[in-house]
Amino acid sequence: MSQTIKRKGRSARKTAASRGKARTVRKARAKTGSALDTVMAWLPISEEQLHRVFLAMILGGAVALAWIVASMAGVPAMAERQLASVAADAGFEVRRVDVRGVENINELKVYERVLGERNRAMPTVDIQALREELIELPWVADARVSRQLPDTLVIDIVERKPHAVLRKAGKLVLIDREGNALEPVSAKAAKGRLIVSGPGAGQQVAGLTNLLEAAPALKPQVREAEWIGNRRWNLTFRTDQILALPEGDEAAAGALVSFARLDGTNRLLGGKVVAFDMRAKDRIYLRIPGRGKQAAALTAGAVRKVESE
Repeated sequence: MSQTIKRKGRSARKTAASRGKARTVRKARAKTGSALDTVMAWLPISEEQLHRVFLAMILGGAVALAWIVASMAGVPAMAERQLASVAADAGFEVRRVDVRGVENINELKVYERVLGERNRAMPTVDIQALREELIELPWVADARVSRQLPDTLVIDIVERKPHAVLRKAGKLVLIDREGNALEPVSAKAAKGRLIVSGPGAGQQVAGLTNLLEAAPALKPQVREAEWIGNRRWNLTFRTDQILALPEGDEAAAGALVSFARLDGTNRLLGGKVVAFDMRAKDRIYLRIPGRGKQAAALTAGAVRKVESE
């Protein structure tokens, strides 16, 4: 004979407690939902876009993890080759080279450095390494290498500016303002340019330029400048007359300005004197043909008298 045992019904106290808990949960959910709604209202993106951001972060983390694992297994090289193959098949391969900014440099020198990248997949071209190779060329002051998709490398060249000619043993070399050698030149090509000579003269060209700019009227008349004893300049004018300047930037500039002033009033250039020595502070030593080794030591005010003799 079976017997059914009936459970006692829930007491009023338990029922009330259960209902209280349910109300608390509903209130908490309402507050949380309200807070989330407030945050979403402040964000400048929609809930759908936010979901996409979270999904992208999750996928990105998965890819990074996969790449780390692949790196430890030696797979990156294989992945890079596969990437290059896919890019080439899609047309992203170097087929053209566009060189810009070239005036004096031989373009073939640029192409020689770049043509090694022909038929290479665009993603695998080392832009920085190629730029460093181009900067090694004598004429190149700076270079910019960029990709123009799908198939062109663009090379923007900034050239050095030829400034003077350096006379070395048995040859003439074109240099820029900083003394960087650009290329050898013939005597014919060097004609009309300022020629500098003497040990270490190439590194003094910028200082020489500043010196000559102190006397603009004389600057175009200077044909050659010789750096003497690594301390001072001798200037040779187009009249073949020589001016010896003192040591020091300020002293040399002051002497050159004084000489320009005297030349303006006494026509020193083109006169009888073949050499002017201004190394002394208060006198100019003049060398005049026909007087042997005798030199006339004069104050600046006496120059007119000697020139009229």
